Amino acid sequence: MNRLSALTAIPLVLAIIGAINWGLVGFFNWNLVNAIFGGASQMDTSAVSRVVYAIVGLAGLSLVALWPKFREEKAAVAHRRSEARP
Repeated sequence: MNRLSALTAIPLVLAIIGAINWGLVGFFNWNLVNAIFGGASQMDTSAVSRVVYAIVGLAGLSLVALWPKFREEKAAVAHRRSEARP
């Protein structure tokens, strides 16, 4: 069993999408979610806020890069559990 469970995958995907959106706000002052679903596509934000949003965006991108590692660790745990059963 090397797939992430839905209870793990869905929040992780949502966090990644949110972090990438905030990264777009931080780096480019552009809100993808507002552009897709309506609302102002540009926000008035301070420079400090944009730096924080950019950092959150980078964190989201790092989660994308770490996704395969999460899957491997989950598979390893499942394997250890199956071996421990009599």
